[in-house]
Amino acid sequence: MIALEAVTKTYTLSQDVTVKAVQGASLEIARGEFVTITGRSGSGKTTLLNLASGLTRPTAGRVLWEGQDLWRLGDRQRSRLRNQKVGFVFQFPSLLPSLTVVDNLMVPTMFSPDGAPPGLRERARELLDSVGLTAKANVYPRQLSAGQQQRVVIARALVNRPQILLADEPASDLDEHTEQEIMALFSQIHTQTGMTVVLVTHTRQLVHYGTRSIQMSDGQIVDRQ
Repeated sequence: MIALEAVTKTYTLSQDVTVKAVQGASLEIARGEFVTITGRSGSGKTTLLNLASGLTRPTAGRVLWEGQDLWRLGDRQRSRLRNQKVGFVFQFPSLLPSLTVVDNLMVPTMFSPDGAPPGLRERARELLDSVGLTAKANVYPRQLSAGQQQRVVIARALVNRPQILLADEPASDLDEHTEQEIMALFSQIHTQTGMTVVLVTHTRQLVHYGTRSIQMSDGQIVDRQ
């Protein structure tokens, strides 16, 4: 589904200082996999995820989606692909405080060139039910716990029926019990829908939730299991 071919990402910090966040990484992600990417802070795992999603342009190498080079597409085509095929879960919930929970779920549909699909509000409520938050549909994000907010973000990532779910440290700021609940939810989504999941975590103890794990160090893939 996704292939990274000898991908490198270099950041120029000043005239004399450059940082290779990812160095010559090659990786294939098949449809239906649950891949975890682990590594210490600064190992390049988040940059690798951003490269795979088309959020970050590689300095060298290619990123292919179903055989198509992402960076040979125009901006509109790439944005449409991300909107329709990718669900994003970032480390921090980033919910809009002025919108209710159910309205937050519908935000990704605002960027679709085809407009909101019919039955959108009903789908949003069904997704809230699937993450155990039926009773919270009409409250505001500030009225939710951190774990509940992250559940809303996961539901929001699914609203456009994506083919792949990309998550960057989705449980890093949660207590251990809530962390286990969030990871179990990702596992449930993968098992029940067959959706491809790629999840970044610094916690090696969480890799058992996936079907395959990648470990990074100093911008390179150093282990595959």
